[in-house]
Amino acid sequence: MIIANREFKDHTYIMGILNVTPDSFSDGGRYADIDNALKHTEQMIKDGADIIDIGGESTRPGYTHISPDEEMQRVCPVIERIKQNFDTPVSIDTYHHATALAAVKSGADLINDIWGLQYDNGEMAAVAVEYSVPVCIMHNRKEAVYSDFLNDVLADLSKSISIAINAGISRDKLITDPGIGFAKSFEQNLMLTSNVEILHKLGLPILLGTSKKSMIGLALDLPADQRCEGTLVTTVFAVQKGCLFVRVHDVKENKRAVIMTEKLMGKV
Repeated sequence: MIIANREFKDHTYIMGILNVTPDSFSDGGRYADIDNALKHTEQMIKDGADIIDIGGESTRPGYTHISPDEEMQRVCPVIERIKQNFDTPVSIDTYHHATALAAVKSGADLINDIWGLQYDNGEMAAVAVEYSVPVCIMHNRKEAVYSDFLNDVLADLSKSISIAINAGISRDKLITDPGIGFAKSFEQNLMLTSNVEILHKLGLPILLGTSKKSMIGLALDLPADQRCEGTLVTTVFAVQKGCLFVRVHDVKENKRAVIMTEKLMGKV
């Protein structure tokens, strides 16, 4: 997997989360200011982040939709400043093709789409093709109704992959994400996380994003700011099951968990 001329393979890499939103479920708007966003980015890179994932619209349960214009105003200046100051790849977390376009023009190296290219009529895929940027396609559904849960998730992701391929995105530019916390019950989130290796059937790299999500909160009966340990367990699972990326808030702790797990597995 090549992102921003960097090769990602044979290891689990850290995608550090940078929410430049006023209503993030975890960060509470702490990084909506550019200077704070840059300081946090610098710290995440020092702590071991391999990619910085920038989001301008919260996607927590019950989130408030914003316009692509407002989203662009939040993310593009931050992307530009990060690219000016650091050489770490940047991902844009959006399902709006207009935001993705503006973000890529501002320097974003990867599109992270929570709707797996199925939100629009092909515009997001067209952006990826025009600018030759990789895409992370996440599993999502409008309704959490399944007949055969795990196989239905695979089928939905296969549809996203087909959309990408038919648009002209090569397979080596695609990442899959099981979409933990999106259109799934607590029990389904647990099942999919513990069986995330089934996504290998799709033949693409896997990103697991569980950091501080409600699955962990419900399992441990803890608020968002006390879910680090639960997240670390899922990161260990991700390494053991061959995920290429984990998307996390607490970079330092998760980086250490990855290194320790890989040493136990004899991978480093």
